[in-house]
Amino acid sequence: MAGHFEALPGGGAAVALDEVEISILRSLAVQLLELIGPGEAAADDDPLAALFTDGPSSPPSDPALARLFPDAYGGPGAADDERTRAAAAEFRRFTENDLRARKRDDALAMVRSLDALGPGGAVLELGPDSSRQWLGALNDLRLAIGARLEVSDDDEEASELYTLPDSDPRKPMVMAYLWLGGMQESLIETLMP
Repeated sequence: MAGHFEALPGGGAAVALDEVEISILRSLAVQLLELIGPGEAAADDDPLAALFTDGPSSPPSDPALARLFPDAYGGPGAADDERTRAAAAEFRRFTENDLRARKRDDALAMVRSLDALGPGGAVLELGPDSSRQWLGALNDLRLAIGARLEVSDDDEEASELYTLPDSDPRKPMVMAYLWLGGMQESLIETLMP
């Protein structure tokens, strides 16, 4: 089970993590929280006011954030006209704050569950809801790391990353990217009927 999730009876998943794995996962999740940033406080933390708080209308300039919060309309083959840009800006304005909050909640759930393990290695057991939050956080971590590594859909370019020499400074990020991918895949398998 080391590093790979297994299904629990009644739903949820479990994974054995050693002290180093716990430390790496926690560090990455905290970095993700810092990247996403704090939530926008609505007037007096009024939930109704939060519903009417506009989000940003332009995409983030940071490539990792742009990957986590892509334009709703656009991408390869899309018309790059004023109407498309306006529709994307409008969609972002009304959805990005909620998406950021969900991504923050997922990463925070990961940190809290890792902190609950205490020092040393342990078996982390997640319920169905926590499993879905972990899946979201693992996906967001991979997206952010992939953006930093400039991973694309080009298979030839991706295979070059997998064969980097140990002296390449990107090697630790590539190893984390692959490890998180294995964890994500095994967690998906536990959630499938």
